Amino acid sequence: MRTTSLTVGLTLTALIATGCAADEGSGTTAGEESAATNETAPQPTASPSVTVSTFMPVGETESTFTYDETAVPAGATSDIQVRVEDGQTFVQFTGTGLEPDREFGAHVHTDPCGEAPADAGPHYQNEQDPAATADEPSSDPAYANPENEVWLDFTTDGTGNVVADSTVDWEFREGEANSLVLHEHHTKTGEGEAGKAGDRLACVTTQF
Repeated sequence: MRTTSLTVGLTLTALIATGCAADEGSGTTAGEESAATNETAPQPTASPSVTVSTFMPVGETESTFTYDETAVPAGATSDIQVRVEDGQTFVQFTGTGLEPDREFGAHVHTDPCGEAPADAGPHYQNEQDPAATADEPSSDPAYANPENEVWLDFTTDGTGNVVADSTVDWEFREGEANSLVLHEHHTKTGEGEAGKAGDRLACVTTQF
């Protein structure tokens, strides 16, 4: 994993967003999804932290893993930008080279990535579910929801690219959010299954 300058990160995001918008055969593009989200959630303007990474198989990397090379091929890329201003946190994920026309779930998790998908721990929660345990992570909609956690669910375009973002009205506690995990499908919201999104397909270690 490497951290780039703001200029490089923003340039990559702009290029991917342009490419997504140009793909006319994939229905609603990722760029359109992001734009729709941002119409209702103002983006903070402070300079972001930017983490650009390349997904690699277990054993070939120490921080950015793919556990499913069909969904997240080796060589696919991740650009994560985080901005904080006036108590709000804006998180944006830009992906390239993922499986085309596929739904993914995506959440911020508490621990760094490891060789086992479970190493990243549970979802980061602003208000922690008191009933959750290491063996039974939170599935209560009162806590496992996109206002109390960071969810970046998305659908890739026809070339496997995407831009997805989320804005929440709080800031991460220092040192308690350390990875972004891509999941098998969009996140469920019902009682007893809230926050669940299937198998963990890939993981990027980054300090939020």
